[in-house]
Amino acid sequence: MGSKKLTWLITGCSSGLGLSLTRAAQAGGHRVIATSRNPARTPDLVAEVEGKGGKWVQLDVDSAQSGDVITELEEGGEPIDVLVNNAGGSIYAPIETSTDEEIRAQMETMYFGPLRLIRAVLPHMRQRRSGVIVNMSSGASLDGIPTMGVYGGAKAGLDALTKILAKEVAPFNIRTLTVVLGTFNTNMPRSVVLGKTPLPDDYKGTITEQVQGLLVSGRIKPNGDKDRAMQALYEVVVGEGEGETHETEKLLPLGSDMTPRLKGVQEYLDHALKVFGTVTNSVDVGGVDK
Repeated sequence: MGSKKLTWLITGCSSGLGLSLTRAAQAGGHRVIATSRNPARTPDLVAEVEGKGGKWVQLDVDSAQSGDVITELEEGGEPIDVLVNNAGGSIYAPIETSTDEEIRAQMETMYFGPLRLIRAVLPHMRQRRSGVIVNMSSGASLDGIPTMGVYGGAKAGLDALTKILAKEVAPFNIRTLTVVLGTFNTNMPRSVVLGKTPLPDDYKGTITEQVQGLLVSGRIKPNGDKDRAMQALYEVVVGEGEGETHETEKLLPLGSDMTPRLKGVQEYLDHALKVFGTVTNSVDVGGVDK
C-alpha cells in the first residue's frame, strides 16, 4: 500500500486485538473506523479513537443488515481501503452436545458476518482497483482442541472461502490476508462460555471434560502479546517493517503456539500422501485395476 494513508474499518474494537490494531493503525497516521455492538459501553475508547481523527460506529456483525454500514460509509464519501473482520467469540462445547442455536450463532458471527461485509465492500474496492481484506482466523481452524469444533469449523469455512476469494479478486488488485492466531492476552480466556447442554456421563474423564475444566478455571495461559501481534499485522498490511517486500502474502500465522500447529498440518497431509498416494493416483478414468 506504499505510503498512502488508508481508511481502515475494523470490527470488534471494544477490547483485545481489535483495539490494539486500531491503536497501531492510528499511530501509523491512518484513519480508523472502529466498530462495536454497543459503543455506549466504552465512551472513553470512542473518545480516544475519535480524538485522533477516527470514527466509531455501531455494528452488529450478526445482523442481516450489517453490510449497510459499509454502503452508507462509501456513499457518504468514506471509501474503505482495509476491511478487518475481527469480531468473534467461542462457545465451548463438544460437537455432539452443541445445540442448533449455538451452532447457528457461531456461524453467524464467524462466517456469515464477515462474508456480508466482504460482499458489501468488494464492489467499491473493485471499482477503485485497490483494497485489502483481512480475516482473523484461529489455530482452531488448523487443529483445534476438543470443545472448539463448531468455532474451528466456522473459522475453517471462512479460511477456505478466502483462499478462493483471493483468486477471484486478484485481477482487481485486491489482496486478502488470513491471520491465523494462537492464544493471546485478550479477554477471551476470561470470558469462557460453555455450551448449555451438560456433558453426558460417557465424557467423564475424557480430554473433552478436562479441557472444559481448564477453560473454566482459567489455567490455560496465553502465549502471545496482543499489541506486538497487531503491530506485526499492521506492518504486513502496509508493507513496512516485517511486511516489507511481503505485500502479496496471503497467510500470516501469529503466536509461537502456531508453529507446531502448522507443522502438524504439514505432517498430516504428508502422511496421507505417503499412505494413500498410490490409491490417490489409481482411481482416474482409464486406470488399471489391480
